[in-house]
Amino acid sequence: MSIYEIAALGAAFCWAVTTLMTAGPAQHLGALAFTRIRMTMVFVMLAAYVAFTGGWRSIGSDHLLPLLASGIIGIFIGDSLLFATMNRMGPRRTSILFSLNAPMAVILGWLVLGETLELRELIGIALAFAGVTLAILFGKRKSQLHQWENIKGPLIVGVALGLGAALAQATGSLIARPVMAAGIDPAAGSLVRVGTSVVAFYMAMLLPGGYLKAQAPLTPGIALTTAFSGFLAMAVGMTLVLYGLQGGQVGIVSTLSATTPALVLPLLWYKTGEAPAPFAWLGAALVIAGSALIFAG
Repeated sequence: MSIYEIAALGAAFCWAVTTLMTAGPAQHLGALAFTRIRMTMVFVMLAAYVAFTGGWRSIGSDHLLPLLASGIIGIFIGDSLLFATMNRMGPRRTSILFSLNAPMAVILGWLVLGETLELRELIGIALAFAGVTLAILFGKRKSQLHQWENIKGPLIVGVALGLGAALAQATGSLIARPVMAAGIDPAAGSLVRVGTSVVAFYMAMLLPGGYLKAQAPLTPGIALTTAFSGFLAMAVGMTLVLYGLQGGQVGIVSTLSATTPALVLPLLWYKTGEAPAPFAWLGAALVIAGSALIFAG
């Protein structure tokens, strides 16, 4: 295994770890407040880095509108739905639902950009959906009692939130794809997207109802975990993926970085002391196999 492939696996591991790290703070603060606070912290980190490297010079006026739209849809909407799913479905089900952003991106590319859907991609999409279905419906043992395996509220609502998060992520990526392909600095592009979402969050706080306000105080421990999870997921994880793509084969790197649903399982086992059910492993394996077919081109 090359250093580039190891980097891709490292990214998947970062995302698996942060999936578990964010479960507690997201429940403590509430999904929307947690997302707002986390994105604000990430924005400060990215702003400092981009100011130091001068990457902001790579962004032209014609890049701004797609990046703004991508930030609203992919981060403001997508991350809010993602952590709302986390609070209802737990980290295992959330990670596997969110993995559907890959097949959704392929379908959107076909519908919106007129990209060709090959047979292997159709098979990959079918495998991924089958894996998610197995993991959601049959991925829990009766003996598993940890709160992360409980479903809060109707199952269909949690699944709808997770699918919405995946669709928002896929749409945001699709909008940003032409801009990123133009060669702008990735960190600068992320800064604009994250900054847009932060502005949207604070504007939304002006709406009546107080839905974006934290439902519990931001303690030092919660703040530290939130900041570290943002750094690990968006700074370290994304950097590892970009490094992997620099020298590795795109299909292999993309597939390895999509192994997060499988890597979450042993981490959950270690954290909760409860072995995942066989269908949880099978569902994760099918999702990875589907991703492998989708990215094989």
